[in-house]
Amino acid sequence: MKVLMKKDLKKVGKKGEVVEVSDGYGANYVIPQGYGVLFTEQAKKAYAKEVEIEKQEEAKRVLEAQKLAEKLKGIVLEFEAPAGRRGEMIGNISFKEIAETLKKKYDIVVDKKMLVEKNVLVNGFGKTSLKLELHKGVFGDVNIHVSLREKK
Repeated sequence: MKVLMKKDLKKVGKKGEVVEVSDGYGANYVIPQGYGVLFTEQAKKAYAKEVEIEKQEEAKRVLEAQKLAEKLKGIVLEFEAPAGRRGEMIGNISFKEIAETLKKKYDIVVDKKMLVEKNVLVNGFGKTSLKLELHKGVFGDVNIHVSLREKK
């Protein structure tokens, strides 16, 4: 039985391949579990259409990520923090605070998983930039400025 794979299946085939499987395996596992469909010209055309739609959606997501990267260029997030006796910043600005501020002020949603360098801390006064991977291959920078909190 020839099967057009819709998903990767270990030791059988990858998505988009036409593979030969035993009739029982194909009819009882591969097709019912959604890993593939019986290979016909109609199935081949339907798969080609699906691939085309996926490409268009992917291009749309890349374009949105590029627009977001441009939007982030013009944004500088302002934070205030107290200073210790020697003048250095006490504590640090967490990514959670940064994400909440972006959401509140600019309606931009970012996730910690987007951080390129996972161990970067905002723990000093002045400007800092965090690099985010907004989409595969599309990067943006979140600019942060931390100033001294005035004592009352």
